[in-house]
Amino acid sequence: MHGQRCSPLLFCFRSCLAAALALAACDAPPRARNARKETAPAASSAAPAPAQAAPAQAAPARVAVDAMAMGTSLLLAAYTSEAMDEAAIRARLDKAIAEIRRLEGLMTTWRPESELSRVNAAAGKSAVEVSPESLAVIEKSLWISERSEGVFDVTFEAMHGLWKFDEDIDDNVPRREDVERARALIDHRQIKIDRARRTVMLGKPGMRMSLGGIAKGYAVDAAARVLRGEGLASFFVQAGGDLYIAGKKPDGSPWRAGVRDPRGKDANDYFAMIEVEDHAFSTAGDYERSFIKDGKRYHHIIDPRTGFPATESRSVTIWAKDALTADAVDDAVFILGAEKGLALVASIEDCGAVIVDRSNKVWVSKRLEGKVEVLRQPTDGL
Repeated sequence: MHGQRCSPLLFCFRSCLAAALALAACDAPPRARNARKETAPAASSAAPAPAQAAPAQAAPARVAVDAMAMGTSLLLAAYTSEAMDEAAIRARLDKAIAEIRRLEGLMTTWRPESELSRVNAAAGKSAVEVSPESLAVIEKSLWISERSEGVFDVTFEAMHGLWKFDEDIDDNVPRREDVERARALIDHRQIKIDRARRTVMLGKPGMRMSLGGIAKGYAVDAAARVLRGEGLASFFVQAGGDLYIAGKKPDGSPWRAGVRDPRGKDANDYFAMIEVEDHAFSTAGDYERSFIKDGKRYHHIIDPRTGFPATESRSVTIWAKDALTADAVDDAVFILGAEKGLALVASIEDCGAVIVDRSNKVWVSKRLEGKVEVLRQPTDGL
């Protein structure tokens, strides 16, 4: 999560313009026109005026707000109702976006005054007090690090600048000795937390931490809490590849989400669909920030065990009760590969996965059997 840009490294590279997950029911029916009001005849002194016909209630209309934050595009949407018109819905969506931007200010590494930047500046020297929000995200990152053999590791930021997959994309593959030198500073076990004092310290000088691979999920959940607190029960919040869907559409039908074909023609090319209610999705893919050189694809999801792009998967979509969990798990599963990844998913309550592996085979976890509709085989190719 990095100001108005995506990080040039590891886990956070979800495209601002082409999220791997999108609502098929973006999908909402066309916005209904207001029903025409009947006009009552003029009142007569000789007789009471005829009763005025009650105006027909307008059908619910979809209200959507686009914005930019955390280096990606945001899309939030909900429907009007008798209690809330378009202006009321829009104000609530704007309030949720403001919460996302507040969290960005705490956790970005692009601003020297942010909490995370201060933790990085004090690496190997001293502990830094952080907000409850930053502490919660760092603790969640350690949770998934411990459960994933350390393949998810927020201290990957020590490799900053070696791989360039952002706006400064560069197809130069770094020298292995440079990768190994930087990789020596990647170690989530060196993140020291004092919960009582609410402080965080990096144990070695030169270490750096980035929450780009997990903080968007936390922010999506925070935005959903804002909307629920404002009285909304049916809505969605999307930040790049992280998506939370609440409730059903006004007609009682479920929201449907599409899983992107990792070698498809564009972001709206889906190979699978799933009905979603009160759950989150997060997708990690090798297709957004990548280049092909000498017949090999290089991409942004770096395996901290090697310092080079992970090779076991093409895309991983995680379904979970909350966006923070989904965001934490998708990169870990992507790096571990299908067999170990599915075992990890099975060990986490209310969590499922759709995986396209390195050979283009589709794997669907047990919890999603019967929920996912695989429309076709994903497109093959490099």
